[in-house]
Amino acid sequence: MPGHGRSANVDGGLNEWCDEIIKILPDNPILLGWSLGGLLAINIAKKIKISQLILLASTPKFIKDSDWNYGIDADNFEQFSNTLQLNLSKGLKRFISLQTDNKAQLKSLNRSIDALPASPNALSQGLDILLKSDLRKLLKQLTIPVQVILGKRDTLVPVDIVKWYKAQNISLTLLNTGHLPFLHPDFELSII
Repeated sequence: MPGHGRSANVDGGLNEWCDEIIKILPDNPILLGWSLGGLLAINIAKKIKISQLILLASTPKFIKDSDWNYGIDADNFEQFSNTLQLNLSKGLKRFISLQTDNKAQLKSLNRSIDALPASPNALSQGLDILLKSDLRKLLKQLTIPVQVILGKRDTLVPVDIVKWYKAQNISLTLLNTGHLPFLHPDFELSII
């Protein structure tokens, strides 16, 4: 993702980030998007031909409102956003500590956060994408295979969203994990 890890910053929002990612994709890829990356993957699936979309701990709309009960309360999101913007490393480490009780995994993830932090610009843009994006209609319009993998204990993507995904006839896998389902021992089997 732009501005994360070793990727360069890209000014803009959802479309600009997706356009940058599209530049490096092979023809007819399988896209897997985790969390915010799921929004990017849905949007990319609208722009180019892909063979399959896998959403990992993701939702087409992250913020709860009057017609969407499967998101984060706007006040809680603002508090989370403020915490991250005040101290990115500390905020991410606190968030991750709530997602796993495996101390070895936690240490490894914390080292990764310190080694490859997101830039403040990318953080701000990513939070804005999470706050403003509503890709429900777009996801419903896709004609490619879509698979969703969720964690039953996820604090950002409520497990109740299963009802909405099932109503869209989307293939669904639930793991006994939080917002980091790739830490679950059966994760690799669930995406095959």
